Amino acid sequence: MNDIYDLHPTVSMSIAAAERILPGERAGEGDVDPRWQVILDIDRFITTDPDPIWEFILRWGVHEDEDLRTAIGVGLLEDLLRHHFSSFIDRVEIAVRGHERFADAFLRCRATGDALLPSHFERFEGVRQECLARVGRERPDTDPA
Repeated sequence: MNDIYDLHPTVSMSIAAAERILPGERAGEGDVDPRWQVILDIDRFITTDPDPIWEFILRWGVHEDEDLRTAIGVGLLEDLLRHHFSSFIDRVEIAVRGHERFADAFLRCRATGDALLPSHFERFEGVRQECLARVGRERPDTDPA
């Protein structure tokens, strides 16, 4: 390693690395998807640097690529709400109302951590129901038929 930053990456460095390869192409069956890898790299900063990660989630959570929305929903949005539910749920509600694809990304999340607290879970489920009505399907991996 010839760069001190290789030893101590920052959230902005991880986001910049992701921006260089996204939207990219879905990896072949059984192959490691570099898009998922850079998103998981960003996730390690979720507890300490949620605001720039939220901006990243907003940008890529509405992308037309369904697999990329899944990576954003499962890899970042779910963990953001796990650790910072109270700080971000209002923003999430605005985003799901503003864009159907963001609602779809939210539907890929599970309630974990902070989102499982009784009052938080009720709100999480309320947003989920709103998203289901908006997207028109029970689960993101099924057709509405």
